[in-house]
Amino acid sequence: MKKSAEDDFRMFVRTRWPRLLRTAYLLTGHHQDAEDLVQAVLARAYTRWERVSGARDPDAYVWRVMINMNADRLRRRRLGEWLTGWLPERAAPDSADEQVLERGVLLDALRALPPRQRATVVLRYLEDRSEREVAELLGTGVGTVRSQTARALRRLRAELPELTTSERV
Repeated sequence: MKKSAEDDFRMFVRTRWPRLLRTAYLLTGHHQDAEDLVQAVLARAYTRWERVSGARDPDAYVWRVMINMNADRLRRRRLGEWLTGWLPERAAPDSADEQVLERGVLLDALRALPPRQRATVVLRYLEDRSEREVAELLGTGVGTVRSQTARALRRLRAELPELTTSERV
């Protein structure tokens, strides 16, 4: 890889890492899996950097790779270790206790969604992408994104009745 392309890739990673990691965490539900997923995605992007950087939207290209790699990871998932589902967060001082509990409940509900529904919710509401962008990233139609999102929101609302309307996804 040429020096200028290497510098471009390094800048891309430096500026996108936090957002990629956050999205990967929301897709996988575990910090370690999220870091592994982002590293694998960036390794793949590095080997194809000329194609990625030449794409109309390099961010969309990388996000699409991440979604596909996560789906592949779930298909090939084998239980080689007995891991806990998640470790509870430490409660913050008084006023934040309720927020920590609500966040844990929300993350549990997101983990319970099927991968496609979780991806649509994460991309639509937590990544603030349009239905068209989500459809492109998932390689599907806008109607499918709408139906998957509606099913996911229905399920989340059923599992999270204790959250107020303003806090719902």
